[in-house]
Amino acid sequence: MTDSKGYAVNDLVWAKMKGFSPWPGRISQPPPELRRIVVKKNSPVRCIFFFGSNNYAWIEESQIKPYLEFKEKLISSCKSAGFKDAIAKIEDYIANPEEYAHLFVGEQENRIDPDVEFNKLRDAEEEEEAAADTTVNNTSTISDAIKTPVTGRKASAAKKKGRASLPASAAKTPRTVGSKSKANVNNEHVVGTTPSPPKRKRKLYESTTGSAVLDLETFSPVRRNVSHLLNRPVAVARPVTPEIDMTTVSNTVQSRNIQASSLKFGFLGLGIMGAGIVKNLLNSGHSVVVWNRTATKCRKFQEAGAEVADTPCDVVEMSDVTFSCVADPQVAKDLVFGNCGVMSANLVGKGYVEMTGVDPETSQDIAEQIIGKGGRYLEAQIQGSKDEAEEGTLIILAAGERLLFEECETCFDAISRNSLYLGDVGQATKMNLVLQMIAGFTVAGIAEAMALADRAGLQQKNVLELLELTNMSSDMLLQKGNAIIKGDFPTHQALKHMQKDLKLALAMSEGLEQSLPLTATANEVFKHAKRLGYSSHDASAVYVRARF
Repeated sequence: MTDSKGYAVNDLVWAKMKGFSPWPGRISQPPPELRRIVVKKNSPVRCIFFFGSNNYAWIEESQIKPYLEFKEKLISSCKSAGFKDAIAKIEDYIANPEEYAHLFVGEQENRIDPDVEFNKLRDAEEEEEAAADTTVNNTSTISDAIKTPVTGRKASAAKKKGRASLPASAAKTPRTVGSKSKANVNNEHVVGTTPSPPKRKRKLYESTTGSAVLDLETFSPVRRNVSHLLNRPVAVARPVTPEIDMTTVSNTVQSRNIQASSLKFGFLGLGIMGAGIVKNLLNSGHSVVVWNRTATKCRKFQEAGAEVADTPCDVVEMSDVTFSCVADPQVAKDLVFGNCGVMSANLVGKGYVEMTGVDPETSQDIAEQIIGKGGRYLEAQIQGSKDEAEEGTLIILAAGERLLFEECETCFDAISRNSLYLGDVGQATKMNLVLQMIAGFTVAGIAEAMALADRAGLQQKNVLELLELTNMSSDMLLQKGNAIIKGDFPTHQALKHMQKDLKLALAMSEGLEQSLPLTATANEVFKHAKRLGYSSHDASAVYVRARF
């Protein structure tokens, strides 16, 4: 079946989603997990399967162009690795369509008829309301009505007042979508009071196929019955994080002329932040022993001069001071208390520096165990992102043993533009969570603002240009805003980590009985973006949630 523009299922097209470059796709039947959307009569939409990411979305026809006709013009519209992969996939599909058949099986299987689902929802709601109304009716009136048959004129009067007999069969008969519910009134016994139809608006929208569908968001009382239809994330490709280039030295580190410490430093974790930190430690002349859960990540650092250890315990044994920079509090505790972990080593005189974004309680627990075995402890929380880690311009917030802080100063000079000592254990983690709170709802704010600007017909680039002229301008806002405009979210600070920090801030606030309504709201927005599949993307990917 074709539409007014001649598109048919299986046609290959370029489809442009707001905030993204044109992307190669295929006109498809919507799979059952793809939620229906509001459709304007003068702006029909088509379901598009996107190659590369293998996800589906509704796209307005005005944003769709034939693939082959516009291939030469649009193939250079984006240079990202994901886009190049999508081009390769659609070209391969053209050559070998049978090899991609398994991707489209779900389009036809287990399809949900929206008309049937609508009737189920409406019947369930009316039955609930009828049951509630029946409960509060006067008991004597009901019992009298059961004993007395109502016929003729009395039945007509009862109908006008809203009391009508409702046979059991009529209560279960599916209604035609779009028509008002009508009970078949017969001269039967009155068994109760039938409530008037709910006054909530029931909006029906016509899809491009002409069938009526229900905007499920307006039916919150029965959403629990249709959870399988709502908030189902589509497959989103993980962002490609390029490997760190160990052959270059940042201008910042070069300009500092750092005199490296004679101590040997261990480092646990070579993720987005850890990789940049270790690179700058090596480039500034420090002796470093590394370990990572994925051992292959150590190879580049070994080639650059680092030693590689087999376990966290071995790193501590081989080093004077060991840094830890991993994903979250649980992983940080696993490194310390797990098999072959830090606590398995001889810690007497050894320094341990926790750089993972953790809560004060976790930091205190680790500190007590390290110190209890004769070790020394410092928490050194990081403010910054991937770019700052690689350039050596992080901010370090430290707390714990002052002497250990001083021993690490040459390391901090190599990786940060400022390092601050804040006092006893817990002070740095608390300060870090406060700053991460601000960052969290700031990123959510710029995402919502850009979404509103786009919906209002404003140019998003104009918003950023004007923002840059105001006193609200900051590097972070401009960086996140530009990522939103490009529709590409390479990871500088993972969305899941920002949500983790918001969650930890909320937990800290509960213990202090301090209300944080803005943080709680931002946390929910980030959580939803995670469920949509953007957990490992940059925090700016929260824009995907804000658009809805």
